[in-house]
Amino acid sequence: MNSTIGMIIILALVVTFLALFFSFVPLGLWISALAAGVKVSIGNMVGMRLRRVVPKKIVRPLIKATKAGIKVNINELEAHYLAGGNVDRVVDALIAAHRAEFKLPFERAAAIDLAGRDVLDAVKMSVNPKVIETPSISAVAKDGIELLTKARVTVRANLERLIGGAGEATVLARVGEGVVTTVGSAQSHKEVLENPDKISQTVLSKGLDAGTAFEILSIDIADIDIGRNIGAQLQSLQAEADKNIAQAKAEERRAMAVAKEQEMRAGLVEAEAEIPKAIAAALKDGNLGVMDYYDMENVISDTKMRQSISKTGSQEKIIRDDNSKIKK
Repeated sequence: MNSTIGMIIILALVVTFLALFFSFVPLGLWISALAAGVKVSIGNMVGMRLRRVVPKKIVRPLIKATKAGIKVNINELEAHYLAGGNVDRVVDALIAAHRAEFKLPFERAAAIDLAGRDVLDAVKMSVNPKVIETPSISAVAKDGIELLTKARVTVRANLERLIGGAGEATVLARVGEGVVTTVGSAQSHKEVLENPDKISQTVLSKGLDAGTAFEILSIDIADIDIGRNIGAQLQSLQAEADKNIAQAKAEERRAMAVAKEQEMRAGLVEAEAEIPKAIAAALKDGNLGVMDYYDMENVISDTKMRQSISKTGSQEKIIRDDNSKIKK
């Protein structure tokens, strides 16, 4: 009875040990690597577990690289994984570069991946260039006509400058600047419409890919449309501004004239206010007699009556003329 219990305990311990062993040691992965001709020891896989590295994320890319004929060190793969890189994507990029027959060292591919770039897409772009279409670029020729230009830029990834190089936005901005400069230096917009290839040749000769992660292969003008007549609009705006300035100056002169007139009328009223005082002083001093004063008042009254009759006559004449026009 005791021996039976002992055998059961031993068997349970063996089963537990084997379960822990196979859960800790990826035996199936080791067999797959051995069948693929990749030498990876069980001790190395146990070490990966202890270093908190998932063995399948190292061994499977290693098998893939070995089958593709690429020599990769397992320690380099593990170090790249511990640095936070994507081992599988780096190996795929190395295989793509190997198939395209251009050299891409593992260190360069790992550095591109750690820099946050998609190294596989970069290799694909190096093999198959990418076409970037610019938005509509507004440029004005010297004759004042606006041209709306769209360009297609064919670029290829430059793996040597992919780390720290500027992206697509910089390339598009430089192309736009070159288009604006080229169109702006043309004497007439007709010159640009006749020779659109002049834009691409001039822009391409400026070396716009310097300091970028791309190599510009060609710049092709896709479309040119005639926009607004900027020169005429500017002249119209200038004429409107000149008119407003002239009106403001005329209004200023009119206001000054009105102010001067009011000032003169105030002086006249002030002078007329002194007349009764002067008459009173003359009467008091005996320089003016009473009869002389009455004669002067009669002259003034007669003058006012004549002015009133003259105004009334003018108004009646105007009314008669209007009536005669209506009858006709």
